[in-house]
Amino acid sequence: MANTTVRGAQAIHGQNPQYLVESVIRNRIYEAPYWKEHCFALTAETLIDKALELKYIGGVYGNQKPTEFLCLLLKLLQIQPEKEILLEYLQADEFKYLRALAAMYIRMTFRPVEVYEILEPLLKDYRKLRYRGMNDYSLTFMDEFVDSLLVQERVCDIILPRLTKRDVLEEVGDIGPRKSRLLDAMEGVEEKASDRSRIKESQRRQVAIARWFALCLSESLAVAVWVKISVPFAKSQHLARSRQRKRRCPFTLTYRLAES
Repeated sequence: MANTTVRGAQAIHGQNPQYLVESVIRNRIYEAPYWKEHCFALTAETLIDKALELKYIGGVYGNQKPTEFLCLLLKLLQIQPEKEILLEYLQADEFKYLRALAAMYIRMTFRPVEVYEILEPLLKDYRKLRYRGMNDYSLTFMDEFVDSLLVQERVCDIILPRLTKRDVLEEVGDIGPRKSRLLDAMEGVEEKASDRSRIKESQRRQVAIARWFALCLSESLAVAVWVKISVPFAKSQHLARSRQRKRRCPFTLTYRLAES
């Protein structure tokens, strides 16, 4: 009874969810002491405590012994938690091995469109992960692990279900184009450069307008000064000329009187 799938579980890819793990590895897990001692009667809630105790990811090691990561993965396939619970696993940023476990389960059981939409944001997670191989430990990263789930056919010694390529889903229209962080950064740089050019252009316009106003102001001041100086000067010149005319013709008044 401890190795049977929960009652009412839905078939995944047309078969029992536990059968997504090869029979050889699955039998190894059933015989593992960790499975018998720690995975018995686990639920979606109590499994979190076991996942928080994980120190590494991996498949089998040594003499074909399954890792705790693989045992908990089979337990998830056995109890088949709801989608909302799995998304909560992914949102637990502080527990990276719980996130890796949920990502592995989602890759094996969800539809291709959901796999891309849910797992691609995890490519921005660059935290370190310990990987236990056949003979020793190695270091990997969360984004590399997620990328291997999307690209490779075998991860942690588990043959993954066939995943439709992303470009095929884009051509059909089931999913939008992938949002690349590099392209977003490049677009951000271009936007910043365009904003800078706009700022420089506006500054140039403001300087040109200021110079034009200064020129107009200087010209108006020059005109005002010219008027202030030239008008009295012209009046004085006119008075001087009239005086000179009177001096040149002293008999004009007597002549006019004689005529009258």
